[in-house]
Amino acid sequence: MTPEAKQTIEDTIKNNKIALFMKGTPDFPQCGFSAHVVGCLKQVNAEFAHVNVLADQNVREGIKEFSNWPTIPQVYVGGEFVGGCDIVNDLYESGELAKLVG
Repeated sequence: MTPEAKQTIEDTIKNNKIALFMKGTPDFPQCGFSAHVVGCLKQVNAEFAHVNVLADQNVREGIKEFSNWPTIPQVYVGGEFVGGCDIVNDLYESGELAKLVG
């Protein structure tokens, strides 16, 4: 991971209660998994920062190394890695996502 990518990742996580590393943007997701996570977060009225990993290959690969998680999207809340699409979906369906981001 490049130092610049690591700094971008760390700053985004540190400076935002909720950070979503995704493909595309919340208004124009570039994959179904990213779109689904955005939908879950919006359903619980979460305000979140996002990073479009497609805009920077170093961040795209770096976030996988940073979290030791092989897939994107990735959600962080309060500086802690929560998970990807399946975990966010499970949290949403159980009602835990609203509590986590509230």
